[in-house]
Parts: sequence; structure tokens; C-alpha cells
Amino acid sequence: MKLLKSNLLVLALICLVLTSCSKEDSVEVETAKYDIDLALAQKNDTFMSNEILRLVNDHRASIGLSTLKIDSQYASAFAVDHTDYMIEKEKINHDNFGYRSEGIKFHDNAKVVGENVAYGYDTAEDVVNAWLKSPGHKAIIEGNYTHTGFGVMKCPKGRTYFTQLFYRK
Repeated sequence: MKLLKSNLLVLALICLVLTSCSKEDSVEVETAKYDIDLALAQKNDTFMSNEILRLVNDHRASIGLSTLKIDSQYASAFAVDHTDYMIEKEKINHDNFGYRSEGIKFHDNAKVVGENVAYGYDTAEDVVNAWLKSPGHKAIIEGNYTHTGFGVMKCPKGRTYFTQLFYRK
């Protein structure tokens, strides 16, 4: 019995040594966890996104808020990825928002992240007006954010889907 306990203790110590990791290993795991293809951002409709950004910034300026800066890297890649997901599901949603939020916090040192989604609007004015008429979406637009990223794309059926991510550094 004593030999069995001794062998179990040795085995436990070996497992502990083999599973320990360094700080560098943790960073690599976190990087892989929030890895996203930045080329995804190129799928975004930049014309429509720039118009949405102009309208959102006009609204923010009209109530004394700072304007948002476009992030055409991580925030837009995460937004496009989500828009692709919504198109695949044929339904707007905030599924996996926590993942997008943590990814932007990891890559862009964001402190807080928000998100607005929509589909079926034909113009930037239409989608921004709809968001401003919705208390929850309006609160995001008027939130304490500094940056934004977009995923604006048409589905095969011709409807436009929108994801706008907001964050503050």
C-alpha cells in the first residue's frame, strides 16, 4: 500500500511538471484563442460603412460626444466574421458576442466593447435611423466609445446584414 501511494505521488509530480507552462506559453495560447484573419475586413462594404460612420459621428457630435475612429483591422475582421455567421444562419443575433469582445480587448487593448446588428436596410440612413429609434441601439451609438469596426455585407438573397462593433481604449 505504501509503495502504491509513493508511485501515485511520483506520477502526480510528473504530471504537474509536464503540464506547467511559462508566461510565453500563456500568451501564445491567448493569441491562438483570439486569432482572426485580418483579410476578412476586406469583405466589408466600405462605402456603406463609411456612410454609416459619418452619420453616427454626425449624431454623436450633435450631442457633444467625440467622434469614433474606424478600425479596419481587428474590429472590422471580427464584425465581418459575425456578419458572415448571421448570413449563414439567416438571422440577426448577438451570438458569441463575448468572444468578439474578448478578442478586441486582447488585440486592441479595449476596455469596453458594444455591438449593434441589423439586416434588410438598403441605405446607411435607414439603418442608422432604425438604430437611433431603438433605445438599446441608440445607447450603444451614444456610448463612451472611441473606435468602431464594421461588417456590412449582402447575402446571396440580396439583403444587407450589418454588424457595427464599438470599443473604448
